[in-house]
Amino acid sequence: MFKADLHIHTEYSIDSSNKLEGVIERCLELGINCIATCDHGTTEGAIKLRDIAPFMVIVAEEVLTPEGEIMGMFLKETIPSGISVDETISRIREQNGLVCIPHPFDIFRPSALKSKALNKIADRIDMIEVFNARTLPYQNMSRPQNFAIKHNLPQSAGSDAHTLSEIGKAYVEMPEFDGRDDFIESLVQGKIYGSRTNPLIHFLSLGNRIRKKLGNR
Repeated sequence: MFKADLHIHTEYSIDSSNKLEGVIERCLELGINCIATCDHGTTEGAIKLRDIAPFMVIVAEEVLTPEGEIMGMFLKETIPSGISVDETISRIREQNGLVCIPHPFDIFRPSALKSKALNKIADRIDMIEVFNARTLPYQNMSRPQNFAIKHNLPQSAGSDAHTLSEIGKAYVEMPEFDGRDDFIESLVQGKIYGSRTNPLIHFLSLGNRIRKKLGNR
């Protein structure tokens, strides 16, 4: 069985400090043997991590569109940010990738796709993240799952880890798969586990973002 955290960031994301070697070490400590590395706006870190990790690494990316983020999974190269939702999905498909919607409906994240956009593309989504450990309380937590059930979509989960301590906060226990072609079948049979991350962790991400922006000047 895979213990799969399907939403992890590395230092290649502007708001994460996770060194590639640190991600590997932390996953081995926790028994996480499958991850989706989905940095913001790049697949560079995911590709490097896949090449050195002793476990399954899915090359993914969170692509920021004008309406919110879309996660492409099983990618071969980076998809640029800023393009439309339709173009993003088309480019994921061109790479034979899968379309996942991370943290949908989240009212506290400007980058989350909301109802209007989601309903327009419901028939083009391969899976939807129904549990994200970083999702803040005081909102309807059941909306992603209800959307998945309504549209008969496989349900995904992940820690959305931007720090090493967050890895494994949410994961899917699922049958092993070889690659893209049997991933969905395995995910459908999976069971989601997890707990919410302390909301204060978001300040660490903000600090990382500020430090990296200042460092690039």
